[in-house]
Amino acid sequence: MYDQYARGRFAAGVGTETSKEIDLGLFSSAAPLTKPDGLMLRQAQMQDADALYDLVAACPPLDLNSRYAYLLLCLHHAETCVVAIQDEQLVGAVTAYIPPTQTDTLFVWQLAVAPEMRGKRVGRRMLEFLLDTCLHRRKLRWLETTISPSNTASQRLFTRFSLEHNVGCTVTSLFSPGDFGDSNHEEEQLYRIGPWTRKH
Repeated sequence: MYDQYARGRFAAGVGTETSKEIDLGLFSSAAPLTKPDGLMLRQAQMQDADALYDLVAACPPLDLNSRYAYLLLCLHHAETCVVAIQDEQLVGAVTAYIPPTQTDTLFVWQLAVAPEMRGKRVGRRMLEFLLDTCLHRRKLRWLETTISPSNTASQRLFTRFSLEHNVGCTVTSLFSPGDFGDSNHEEEQLYRIGPWTRKH
């Protein structure tokens, strides 16, 4: 069941007299959000990983990673990832994380929407959920992602997102085709959106 929701906590020294819950504002869970049309947005859970793998497989040109990679994302980066649930089925997801050397930045790794849900602003609504529950809550200043030149749908989504929130969006080359070896992978361009402030 994808409508289940559990609040995750981290603790240090569990099982000892010095046990102390870690709460730095970086590990706080956000409550699920259900839209009028029944679409539920929530943070990822480990049991989402298998359905997440299948979703990405159905969404070319996204790169399909291993099931293990999606398990790690849903375990280690659950609170910076969002999934969209409709009729108890996972129909959208954004996988993201905060780079260790860029602690003011949320990096969106992949954004996927099931083919039957396209045209319903699911991608935009997932980004809004991350904006409210992650960027603003953690006072992050930048949203980054990489997009290949042929992925015009993602280009439109992220540029419109920046325009509608009146923040900047710069595009630079991050990875060249040669960085991917002999895989015939396209260039990946870095979209850097921001700076964000709490007033947005």
